Amino acid sequence: MSRSASSARCSWAQGDQYVAYHDREWGVPVHDDRLLFEMLILEGAQAGLSWSTILNKRDNYRQAFADFDAERVARYDRRKRDRLMQNAGIVRNRLKIESTIGNAKETLKVREKFGSFDAYLWRFVDGVPRQNAWRSLSDVPPRTAESDALSKDLKRRGFRFVGSTICYAYMQAVGMVNDHLVACFRHRELSGRQRRHEGNG
Repeated sequence: MSRSASSARCSWAQGDQYVAYHDREWGVPVHDDRLLFEMLILEGAQAGLSWSTILNKRDNYRQAFADFDAERVARYDRRKRDRLMQNAGIVRNRLKIESTIGNAKETLKVREKFGSFDAYLWRFVDGVPRQNAWRSLSDVPPRTAESDALSKDLKRRGFRFVGSTICYAYMQAVGMVNDHLVACFRHRELSGRQRRHEGNG
């Protein structure tokens, strides 16, 4: 990556951990059910904490929650839940642990109804990433009509830790919206990727 490109990142991407996440993952459209489930759980786990805390614990979460295999997590029993409360590698919050298992069960129901978690989620942006053009972090909203709709529907289905602000952070993370600032090299790359896909459609 050139010096000019690396210097034109979103201003929140400070430090090696954040830079790697920003450059490789954040805002890239995700259509893999396992990763979509993983990011939903991690965004919920982050509530009240810093995202760096969750990134530091991400590998531990993958180990603790069967690499985010929703079918396996949905079968976790009381003994497994109690062991998770003793696991210092994750956020030891009983409500968040219980919600992860509950959300796994609801994810399976969504997959059965819509064919995939991917098909369900992407309906909220009509299957195409929203391309925004924010010039500063202060321009980026904490929630949108789409995140309100997603949050409302997830809650109706029994999901937890899915408030609209969490849902919007989730939509940003999995590329349902491109919220890289316009000066950021990733904004151009991701919007260009969409145009290439549309051209091939």
